[in-house]
Amino acid sequence: MKRKNGLRSMLALSVLLATVLAGCSTGQQASSSPNGANTPTSSQSGAAPAPAASSGGTLIIARLSDANNLDPHFSTQINSMAVVQHKLYEGLVMLDANSEYKPLLASEWKQLDDLTWEFALRDGITFHDGTPFDAEAVKKTMDRILDKNAPTPKANMFGMIKEVKVVDPHKVQIILHYPFAGLLSVLASAEGGIISPKAIEQYGKDLSKHPVGTGPFVFESWTPGQEIVLVKNEAYWGNKPKIDKVVFKTVPEDATRVAMVETGEAHVAEQLPVTEIDRVKNSSSMTLGRYESFAVDHIGMNVTQKPFDDVRVRQAIAHAIDKEAIIQGVYNNVGKVAVSSLGPKVIGYSPNLKTPDYDLNKAKQLLAEAGYANGFKATVYLNDNKARINVAEVLQSQLKGIGIDLQIQVMEFGAYLDLAAKGQAQMFISGWGNATGDADYNQYNLFHSTSKGVPGNHSFYANPKVDELIEAGRKEKDPQKRKEIYEQAQQIEIDEVPLIPYRSSENLAAIAKNVQGITISPSGYVEINDVTIQ
Repeated sequence: MKRKNGLRSMLALSVLLATVLAGCSTGQQASSSPNGANTPTSSQSGAAPAPAASSGGTLIIARLSDANNLDPHFSTQINSMAVVQHKLYEGLVMLDANSEYKPLLASEWKQLDDLTWEFALRDGITFHDGTPFDAEAVKKTMDRILDKNAPTPKANMFGMIKEVKVVDPHKVQIILHYPFAGLLSVLASAEGGIISPKAIEQYGKDLSKHPVGTGPFVFESWTPGQEIVLVKNEAYWGNKPKIDKVVFKTVPEDATRVAMVETGEAHVAEQLPVTEIDRVKNSSSMTLGRYESFAVDHIGMNVTQKPFDDVRVRQAIAHAIDKEAIIQGVYNNVGKVAVSSLGPKVIGYSPNLKTPDYDLNKAKQLLAEAGYANGFKATVYLNDNKARINVAEVLQSQLKGIGIDLQIQVMEFGAYLDLAAKGQAQMFISGWGNATGDADYNQYNLFHSTSKGVPGNHSFYANPKVDELIEAGRKEKDPQKRKEIYEQAQQIEIDEVPLIPYRSSENLAAIAKNVQGITISPSGYVEINDVTIQ
């Protein structure tokens, strides 16, 4: 790879180190027990030996952004799904820390043929509103996702399902349109959470403010922009949580979140800025939680807007970006340079992909061929996250080297998502945290032509060959052949550049030393069901 060491050093020195934020996404990797926490991929640093655990208390989690929707069928961001997954809502199955599928609301399952899966359901479970959990509830939830008269943003994700058939009150069959290798991964995601049929009828789209599931916590209140409160489900069918209540507090200021843990005002600070790592490690009251992530940060371009409708312009920008300078200068080497939109641990990732070298001469040549020898003006949109703001500033500096005058537009997260989903973001800095651990989740949501807009394809990219490969990957049962299909799709995406993946991220948190059992799943969701407060 061609490299300008001096430029990288200058950029690294010129950029303030900042916070880590995983991108837009849903879902989570679950634990092996019905309400257990994930095992972290790297242990908490500096933790003192745990004293005897005690039950009860209120866990306070300070985090960067509020949820925008607590309905798993309509939400498209991590901060929402982190509240509902395995806390308010549960699915039929779950993915444990060893990436194995385990029973949850279903006690067992079997595949009857290529198109038919049968699930035996647990008996004696009720939703938070007292409605019995049964086969009809499963059907009602799935039918809601796929309702052609009122489609949800998750319809594509479950599009392989033809019918949910009630065999008896405690047995359902999921009948597919075509063989789909990743069905369990979809059912294990936050989107696969089963909703009270009574609540569906009662609240409709207002269910976003009135979540009713079977989980170990019950929704109490939501004060937008401030906090979400959940309380222990005393009637929970599984192992009950050890804490009485959890409060998700929205605290946009990075330093304030960390200070809250340091002073005892909060127990956990999520999306920890990399600048605070040493402070946390050296603290007598905090420990560092550092966890592997499925998420990948990316720079995107709307391929329907000029000049980004020309692939040579997009390729030029790819050659002009020094990813290593960004990882060093912005993230202090937390995370790794990304070669794909898939994180290294996601099923379907390939290390064999050919990515553009950092080559300013090649970038200038491509711009000239596209008719932009003197460059052009453009605007990049992003949410109000310090790390991404700093990435935008580095990008602005790097693209100036090939004559592109880049303006930076920072927005509140919800407003940014709305703008990008409407196709109004010319360029954007975002990310995607895989909800299932399977390539289909990234590929279908980010690149399939039917996912333009809200589902996640903010580049408004469409390529019939890529669509065909993504659909083939869904149907292929042979793991090796499936990997080869996704490798081919990813290479086309890299060559046509709707997105430029630049970083495979990590999940960081500051955790009070009197708290045990906190982890963050690779999907970016805090796990609290085994938490104790000393």
